[in-house]
Amino acid sequence: HHPRPHTFVPMSVVAPHVDGEGVPPKRMGLLRRVSVTYTMRQQQLLDKATPFLWSRWLASLLLGLAFGTRVFLLQGWYIVTYALGIYLLNLFIGFLSPQKDPDTEGPVLPTKRDDEFRPFVRRLPEFKFWYSATRAIILAFTCTFFSAFNIPVFWPILLVYFFALFFMTMRRQIGHMIRYKYIPFTYGKQKYTRKGESTKDEKKEAKDQGRTPHSSPLTPHPPASLAVFMQANVRVKKK
Repeated sequence: HHPRPHTFVPMSVVAPHVDGEGVPPKRMGLLRRVSVTYTMRQQQLLDKATPFLWSRWLASLLLGLAFGTRVFLLQGWYIVTYALGIYLLNLFIGFLSPQKDPDTEGPVLPTKRDDEFRPFVRRLPEFKFWYSATRAIILAFTCTFFSAFNIPVFWPILLVYFFALFFMTMRRQIGHMIRYKYIPFTYGKQKYTRKGESTKDEKKEAKDQGRTPHSSPLTPHPPASLAVFMQANVRVKKK
């Protein structure tokens, strides 16, 4: 019985809408090709931007400040601003919430100090949070260029209602965090280091106890060399 030879499968069979170079074939319609190409280029840019966390959020913050400045100067589009604030609040709650709700699916988070360490898994990951928030800000900024979205409204009522909703929602979320004893951030959680390296806490503790890191406080240091140890035993035997 001879093993079957490996069969080469062309990219056009695996993904009919993409050829070997990642470009849609010519037999597709013009709109379809433009849509597929745009989706692929957008995904490539998002993949490249994933590691730059602080740069991504700084750009979104500047975009949000530009939107707020435009609304303040034009004195309008308060409904758009209110809808954007409610949407961002909803995203933020999803970012702070665990993926599995302990109220409905049982305790999935450690409740005791001796429990096994479990990483916090968010219901809304950080990248999706950033992407959805940035897309919403861009959409709201675009709406300010159309007078149809500038609906007259008494904005102090919307502002008071938004802050009331914000404090009520955050109060409930903080109560949920206290009840199940979890922190939706990585600060203070267990950190792993390479073999032979020491964390700052380990170095500080070792310095206070007068020992080097990674050495047991109950175990004395071994002799400087085996030859010195053997010479000491020989001297004792002669005496």
